[in-house]
Amino acid sequence: MKQETALNILKLGKNVFITGSAGTGKSYLLKQYIKYLKERDIYPTVVAPTGISASHLKGQTIHSFFSLGIRDKIDDGYIEYLLDKRYLRKKFSKLKVLIIDEVSMVSPEIFSAMDMILQSFKGSIEPFGGVQVVISGDFFQLPPISKKSKEKRFAWQSESWRDLNLISCYLEEKFRQEDNKLIKVLDDIRSGNVTDLTHSILKSRYNRDLNPNFTPTKLYTHNFDVDRINNSELEKLKGKAKIFLYDSKGSSKNVEKIFKSSLVLKELTLKKGAVVIFIKNSYEDGYVNGTTGVVEKFDKKDGLPVVKIANGKKIKVDYQEWSIENDSGEILATVSQIPLRLAWAITVHKSQGMTLSSAQIDLSKTFEVGQGYVALSRIKTLEGLKLMGINSNALKVDSLILKIDGKIKEASKRAEREIEKLDTELLEEGFENYIKFLLDEDSESNYILSDYL
Repeated sequence: MKQETALNILKLGKNVFITGSAGTGKSYLLKQYIKYLKERDIYPTVVAPTGISASHLKGQTIHSFFSLGIRDKIDDGYIEYLLDKRYLRKKFSKLKVLIIDEVSMVSPEIFSAMDMILQSFKGSIEPFGGVQVVISGDFFQLPPISKKSKEKRFAWQSESWRDLNLISCYLEEKFRQEDNKLIKVLDDIRSGNVTDLTHSILKSRYNRDLNPNFTPTKLYTHNFDVDRINNSELEKLKGKAKIFLYDSKGSSKNVEKIFKSSLVLKELTLKKGAVVIFIKNSYEDGYVNGTTGVVEKFDKKDGLPVVKIANGKKIKVDYQEWSIENDSGEILATVSQIPLRLAWAITVHKSQGMTLSSAQIDLSKTFEVGQGYVALSRIKTLEGLKLMGINSNALKVDSLILKIDGKIKEASKRAEREIEKLDTELLEEGFENYIKFLLDEDSESNYILSDYL
């Protein structure tokens, strides 16, 4: 499906699932729809599972917007607790269009939690309380990390997903990558049809030197290798190391829960020149979870690190807090620490949502299907790839995703045929009536979605 066709479906007010391979412009389409709505005084809510993915569309994390704390799921008792919050009532009452980005990283439980919360606050049994839901993502990307083996790992496996009656918009025009060879490799992986030519193309990038003007991001599949590389690079830096230790309140058991459910470190060692990544959102200070930069110095007065980020801005990084609450909102424990980690190397999981000019990728220890696809789809061109190793799992994708991918494409083609039947005048009438419906405070408009598609 072309972007213009998908945008027309969005403008009719449909619940939509936007998907497609890397470089097909999913984020660009969302930006176009957001711009269209804002020009008409409608302000959609944009959420995503991680800070770095949320920052692409200037949105918020799902856990933050829906007040989930560090919960993986919720129950009726927690919803009752949320309903008592006046500020949440005010916030959700204004919500008319919800955009969920990077949905592959959203668990079925979290997806259903959003549905339950909106139904409760909107006082409606309609899916997601009757708001328009626009979902974007690629299920060939990695599912959310789970410590338990679960039968259902993807958001599309939840009842809430099925209830939405989503129209699939499968984008197939490539915009981001200008490299036909890289596009072929990614398409071969997605189709489950990896050939000798696919391997030959990747082999041509084995241990290749990259443009010396760029410091490539190193991607590894295991935390052990990431930590090893980061510690090694830190050792190479001259100058005195500065150690930041955490402070905490609450029982040791609950404090430990915070460390297990977040990226915060008990002990953070930095030097001038260290490459770092932020692990918490602080919009007022100019960074989000996933912002990268370099430690330029340590403040003379308080010793706090000053980090220069990619856009040239310098940020003095102060301590931040991570907390855990009970269902009544009572804080059980708090950890205070500098929200940074070393970032010469990062895991493939944490790279999701990034677009890299160059990357040094080691897939020799790939242990989960999809890791190779995610890593390779981070780079813009094959010239930006230095491949350090690869194993037999690296180019495999989830067989279940392969199976549903074809069905999503077929559904997208059906939707495309249906909307092409509508003449321009009827489309424009549908667009105009949906905007009137959104602007109607009492939501008593006669707009009926099925009239237009």
